[in-house]
Amino acid sequence: MQHLLTRITVWPLLAALWLLAGHAQAETNVQGARIWPAPDHTRLVLDMGGEVDHSIFTLDNPSRLVIDIKNTRLKTSLGRLDLSGSPIRRIRSAPRNGDDLRVVLDLKHSVEPRSFQLAPNDEYGNRLVVDLLEPGGGQDEAPSKPVLSEDPNGKRDIIVMVDPGHGGEDPGASGPDGTHEKDVVLPLARRLQALISAQPGFTAKLTRNGDYYIGLRQRTLLARKENADLFISIHADAFRSPQPRGASVFALSRRGATSETARWLARNENQSDLIGGVGGVSLDDKNEVLAGVLLDLSMTASINASVGVGDHVLGNLRRVTHLHKPGVEQAAFVVLKSPDIPSILVESGFISNPQEERNLKSASYRNKLAHAIWQGVSSYFEDTPPPGTLLAWQKRHNGSIASYRIRRGDTLSGVARRNSTTVNRLKELNNLSSDQVVIGQMLKIPTS
Repeated sequence: MQHLLTRITVWPLLAALWLLAGHAQAETNVQGARIWPAPDHTRLVLDMGGEVDHSIFTLDNPSRLVIDIKNTRLKTSLGRLDLSGSPIRRIRSAPRNGDDLRVVLDLKHSVEPRSFQLAPNDEYGNRLVVDLLEPGGGQDEAPSKPVLSEDPNGKRDIIVMVDPGHGGEDPGASGPDGTHEKDVVLPLARRLQALISAQPGFTAKLTRNGDYYIGLRQRTLLARKENADLFISIHADAFRSPQPRGASVFALSRRGATSETARWLARNENQSDLIGGVGGVSLDDKNEVLAGVLLDLSMTASINASVGVGDHVLGNLRRVTHLHKPGVEQAAFVVLKSPDIPSILVESGFISNPQEERNLKSASYRNKLAHAIWQGVSSYFEDTPPPGTLLAWQKRHNGSIASYRIRRGDTLSGVARRNSTTVNRLKELNNLSSDQVVIGQMLKIPTS
């Protein structure tokens, strides 16, 4: 009798739980949507109430992309999305098979789609991401082979790839006032690009020039495609507390990080790679031993050069902002792992620090940072210009460049007279906008 009562009591409860579970599963919602157009792809992001089962497939004549999401209801308006700059003409949606949702993208032309889900973070909840890759857009193309030898009498520009961190669906760190990292590093990178490209013998390019995301390894592939001589990744990270402040410069460490802060920052940055593409350096045509030796030699030379340029940049940043650490730090950032391009990561400050958040929102402050970074890059390449560049040619034909630290009582005209040069030449060589100099400032001096 007791067994019978138990069955009578338990079965309705189990049935109710089963119905509730089925109802909850059917009520997964699309709560919002965003579109991020980029030069080689467009990203559609759907904010989901939880993880979902989904599938995608394309149709031709006319071109369409179909997204089927199981046990999902649409609770937002996809028709309000701004489709400009994307290959999408229109977005349609309708229930399917009762509890499922079908979203159809009417396309202007065919695309190569891919999809994946992202777990919640500080900014967003569960997301379903659909990337529309332009045919031949290069997301997974093999990088061009690096130039191994050049005409020693050449006068090519030094190529600098400037990389604004994060972007699009990845906002990066956030400040106490809600400022996103991606929104301060992009204008800083643009200013740095303008300063570099304005100098004879230099050309700077950006990995991204808008609010969209590029995978961490894809950023280094873009630098390799341009045969860049230097890669600079610009960030403005956060820490767990508001106290840490100051700028930092990182180079790659093969052993890992060199401080607890560096380790935490490296983990935080590398998590972003879940959002992006993949890439690498091909050594397929080499045997295992030779490939290992070549990669080790190249990586060692790249790290040494990275630390060198980092020292120059850090020395100039010291003049305009507080430094978090006195020397170049080393950590395992993915964007620094190109074995044939010297690469540095510049933390322009801690956006989690209220004062530095306000500073980074200031265009004049970002301009000071950009000038300091440029002066560091310039002084490094004046000392060690790559073969085949205009700077290397000038160094052979016009004499070398020396360094001089400004002392009390120095004036720019006085330094020019003592070194048999002109004020205008010093201003041009050091990217100075006025005759003013400060004690401790390093100047490049032409020796002939």
